[in-house]
Amino acid sequence: MRSRIVHLLLALLLAGLIAAGATALLALAWTAIGGADLTMHGWIALTLGVVGTVLLAWVLMALAFKSDREGWDDRVDNRLDPGREDDKP
Repeated sequence: MRSRIVHLLLALLLAGLIAAGATALLALAWTAIGGADLTMHGWIALTLGVVGTVLLAWVLMALAFKSDREGWDDRVDNRLDPGREDDKP
């Protein structure tokens, strides 16, 4: 159990580092193209946007893997699917 918590914390740290790096690269690109300096509100919005996107992608991928591992995709009843060719009643 303890190793799962450590693994989760390391994954969160990695996601945070990726988000911080992406934020810094976006800020550099913004400055390089001649954009105005970011105010504190701009930095907050940029950071929240990057972190929110990373977290959303992480959660959605975790749900996809969980669904696949638990077999939820195999339990769908497709008998009434109009595009299905096999096993027509």
